[in-house]
Amino acid sequence: MCGICGIATTHGVADVESLRAMSDLLVHRGPDSAGEHVDGGVALAARRLSIIDLEHGDQPIANEDGSCVVVQNGEIYNYPELRRELERAGHVLRTHCDTEALVHLYEEHGVGFAERLRGMFAVAIWDARRRHLVLARDPYGIKPLYYRHVGGELRFASELRALPRGEIDLDALEAFLAFNSIPAPYSIFREVRKLPAGHVLVWHDGDITLERFARPGPAAESELRDGDEAELVEELRARMRDSVRAHLLSDVPVGVLLSGGVDSAALAALAAQETPEPVHTFTIGFAERSFDERADARLVAERYGTEHHELLVRPEPELLLRALAEAFDEPFADSSALPTYL
Repeated sequence: MCGICGIATTHGVADVESLRAMSDLLVHRGPDSAGEHVDGGVALAARRLSIIDLEHGDQPIANEDGSCVVVQNGEIYNYPELRRELERAGHVLRTHCDTEALVHLYEEHGVGFAERLRGMFAVAIWDARRRHLVLARDPYGIKPLYYRHVGGELRFASELRALPRGEIDLDALEAFLAFNSIPAPYSIFREVRKLPAGHVLVWHDGDITLERFARPGPAAESELRDGDEAELVEELRARMRDSVRAHLLSDVPVGVLLSGGVDSAALAALAAQETPEPVHTFTIGFAERSFDERADARLVAERYGTEHHELLVRPEPELLLRALAEAFDEPFADSSALPTYL
């Protein structure tokens, strides 16, 4: 988890002190390093949590001549393939960090770069030649990205707390009461929006445009085929294994949140089969037995030889509610937030 933020304005030079204040509010997302890039009216900042290329992946990262600069929160699972493709095209990559591949991919494909990515990401790229600031969010909206566009000035950040707030959005509040969360593009504040999943935003000369690049959904009818049960099971296993293998790409230990259910147990099993070292698994337990799945999770952990960790939620979860409210910045009522936060 990293934190990114930035300012783009047509009114003189970007306020660097304001940028640094925004970045400081995101320090908990990226304690390993901090960086910034300022080019006239545009300024980007990043707080990094190191996962890939721990020593050389500090952000922002620029292309060869410094005309394109990128900051990212997320991880690109197909970056080794993208790196090889970019090097064949003549690009020079100075690190082994997945973020660096993004800026060169943008040079090759423009705003279409996001369509080539496999992963979870919130990305900002400053194109100094075109004077474009490009924001992109992954197809499933795993990584957050908020923005505020007022009077031609664009501000963006990984968390709501880093942006000016203003008035409560009553439409967003109504959506929360219906869905227990606030869906994109709304935020709890009227002037702040969430970039929707699978979208690219381009700021240029004070104006913004949004374009959708991904439409997750059912497979096209032309892609469907008949098969016996054994064949379909094997195909599902192969696809899951491919996904798990990609997610294990990291220079730091990777863990699995193990509830004891079928889905997390399957992921833990595949992860254990794909790594030479024991996978770390984490389970939240509850004093009330009807909610407690620790026994099932232990069976899975023992079966696959994981390094298992348990945490028991005590009967005073209300003590965590203030911390949860601070973490989410806006109303969120899914009970899974409590064990996930722990």
